[in-house]
Amino acid sequence: MRSTSEVIVKAIKPLTLDDIGAARDRIADAIVRTPLVRLNADSGSTEIWLKLENLQPIGSFKLRGAGNAMRLAGKDRLQDGVVTASAGNMAQGVAWNARQMDVPCTVVVPDHAPVTKLTAIERLGGEIVKVPFEAWWDAIIEHRFPGVDGLFIHPVSDPAVIAGNGTIGLEIVEDLPDVEAVVIPYGGGGLSSGIGTAVKALVPGAKVYACEVDTAAPLKASLDAGRREAVEYTPSFVDGIGGKTVLEEMWPLVQGVIDDSIVMSLDSVAKALKLVLERNHVVVEGAGRVRPDRVCRQRRKHRLGNFGRGCNVDGVKTVLPEVGFCSSLSVCRF
Repeated sequence: MRSTSEVIVKAIKPLTLDDIGAARDRIADAIVRTPLVRLNADSGSTEIWLKLENLQPIGSFKLRGAGNAMRLAGKDRLQDGVVTASAGNMAQGVAWNARQMDVPCTVVVPDHAPVTKLTAIERLGGEIVKVPFEAWWDAIIEHRFPGVDGLFIHPVSDPAVIAGNGTIGLEIVEDLPDVEAVVIPYGGGGLSSGIGTAVKALVPGAKVYACEVDTAAPLKASLDAGRREAVEYTPSFVDGIGGKTVLEEMWPLVQGVIDDSIVMSLDSVAKALKLVLERNHVVVEGAGRVRPDRVCRQRRKHRLGNFGRGCNVDGVKTVLPEVGFCSSLSVCRF
């Protein structure tokens, strides 16, 4: 058991639009400004739009946060290489940027990480260290992995990573200025807090919802309890999100940005994957897909309750980020 003196992780302070704007300039030559397209599905008065982060070179938004963190760190701090802990997508983001910057990259992955992602990491030049989920989760909590040299690029609780993720929010508001809600898959909070910070700063009335799978939904439990709660984690095909608890250093930030969390069943996720594939010919992984009907119900509930003021408008627009083979964001108008 580790002592509290061994690991001291400070709470992540709220980001500013200036932080996110600087990140955008820093990574401009390394990312694709992805399009926003409408989901071709009948959802009543709701319009759902997809932010196609699958068009990034690695098929995931993770390129943004990793790229910003590594460029901000500078050559001196990168001289021993970089290390990250990831189920696959952040690993590819770090490995891709490491190859571009000519620095070594080591990736610690949980033993259930999919072969497709492991193959991609190796193709990008990353060295893989596969460990049991508990050891992998310890690396996430401790921001380090024993015996491996290099700058640790945290997949979630790094302000530079969060700011890089937040550049997605800038693009959403540019393409949909009157967006009213954003629904974002929740793994550790780095994506949702980054996008949420940008969207809420530019559109103060917009709501930010997280989305979790019921096999690993610590945020919903924590938000309902008003404090960090641990939950049982069950591995599933939705491997890109989920954990046992909300990271301590992220809790103050996500509390201030995320309005609620929508919890999905594995069956609902599978149906959503099928819908997006059939209607838009886009392949997404489980961590990145939210069923439109669940989003509509969630939004209507809050229009009648918590968010009464400012929500009594026809044509509500909501954004739902997707993470995975095709990381993408969705935007809905109710």
